Amino acid sequence: MKKQVLLPLVSILVIVGGLFGWSQGAGNSVLLGLDLKGGAEVVLEPVEDTELSGDALDEALDKSVEIIRNRVDGLGVAEPDITRQGNRIVVQLPGVEDQRRALEVVGQTAELRFRPVCAILPAVPIKLDQSNNENSDGVNDGPVGILPTDQDELSVEGPEGSESQTMASTPDGIGCENLGFAPEDALGMENTVADDDEAENPVIFPLLDSEGAPYQRLLLGRTMLTGASLETADASFAGGFEWQVLPVFRSGADGIDLFNAAASACYNRNSKCQTGQLAIVLDGVIESAPTVNTPFFERDQIVISGNFDQNRAEDTALVLKYGSLPLEFGDPTDPTSGSRVRLVSATLGQDSLDAGITAGLVGLALVALYMIAYYKLLGLAAMLSLAVSGTMLWVILSWLSETRSLALTLAGVVGLIVSIGTSLDSNVVYFEHLKEDIRNGRTLRSAVDQSFPIAFKTIFWANLASLIGAAILYFLTVGSVRGFALMLGLASILDLVATYFFLRPVVKLMGMQKAIQDRSWLSGLPSSVEEES
Repeated sequence: MKKQVLLPLVSILVIVGGLFGWSQGAGNSVLLGLDLKGGAEVVLEPVEDTELSGDALDEALDKSVEIIRNRVDGLGVAEPDITRQGNRIVVQLPGVEDQRRALEVVGQTAELRFRPVCAILPAVPIKLDQSNNENSDGVNDGPVGILPTDQDELSVEGPEGSESQTMASTPDGIGCENLGFAPEDALGMENTVADDDEAENPVIFPLLDSEGAPYQRLLLGRTMLTGASLETADASFAGGFEWQVLPVFRSGADGIDLFNAAASACYNRNSKCQTGQLAIVLDGVIESAPTVNTPFFERDQIVISGNFDQNRAEDTALVLKYGSLPLEFGDPTDPTSGSRVRLVSATLGQDSLDAGITAGLVGLALVALYMIAYYKLLGLAAMLSLAVSGTMLWVILSWLSETRSLALTLAGVVGLIVSIGTSLDSNVVYFEHLKEDIRNGRTLRSAVDQSFPIAFKTIFWANLASLIGAAILYFLTVGSVRGFALMLGLASILDLVATYFFLRPVVKLMGMQKAIQDRSWLSGLPSSVEEES
């Protein structure tokens, strides 16, 4: 009889101990969320003048979530939480080392455009009669960026050892053709606001030096190609001097052929690109505006250089690699945009964690004192059952953290605290059924066998109700509420496991002990009315 009782008890202990040992050996640990670790939360809301609505807006938001997730993964941020809440996208970045950098990458539209330079203008608007022609030769002493990786091997005829390349041509009206005004009229024009940057219109943008100060303005023609022609992009440290971005274009007419058509127009300085310079514009900022020195490039032999440090080069490559966002979102630093940013310091996160742990330990200690004082050995068995379910929960959470980047949040801690009460409720149900059977004349040994099936039905349905509620919360809500629901749901399932495979055999084993049967003060149960023969 004892073997039948000991077998499931030993089995559950071996399994739980083995899983805990495996988890420790694998180095698994529970990851902490934003409110427990510190970091940044960014809420992105589309600008009010967006033209999308209905299904088109939903599709654009879902695509934005995917792109942002890829960008955040590229930054190496651990356990990010990126969710869509209505028309908003909420991005939580726990433990980010460079919050500003992460924010810039998350919210950057990353609209890349290649525009020909139609005229080089002074740094400030001037009247025509006050203009000086210092830069009228079209030479730009600013950053030089588009160059083949080995220009000696590239020529009009193409790379060494290859056949001549057939150059595509850009459509009429693209570039510097038909601007709608004479280039000299641009001398007195104001700069184009980045938000007003339209691909089909000419624009005037400043060229910035390494300190961010404008030293020239460039009149740029209509866009000749966009970042949609790119396949990927990487950052590279060039020759020990500067960081560069290495874009790789798609093959064919929608990729490198478009770029080579623009390069050919600038190389030949035709009406589409009179200065021979091709500007690379990212979200209304000129990254570089080099003179094109060859009409043909291989798809992976192009370099964008400028005033890049390592972070800026890597971030530029990152946003180009995953493409531009299909929506323009408000600036999180502008309180009127609808978007916002919330920073949680590591200290505040640690304070929240300490407070949660303290609350949990105090609550657990008080409950343990009550259970042991009222139920004696049964109360101790209940706490051991709680320890078993808690160990299994820790193993599952640490595994999910490592494999699914699940992070424990403050709401999850609350869910764990609530689950303690839920688990102990199951113990109380069983123990009260046990006491009632003994008062009705059964011995302890007999009551243990008879009361558990009845009590377990109640425990099962109670935990099932909690599980259903947790599932509803998890699938119908977002953010921290899901963390609460997940903890509550897991605890409900594990409570059933611990109650059936650990608590039941422990109590049954206690009922077989003569010393416990004869000492009601030790068992925490009433004395038997009659003895079983």
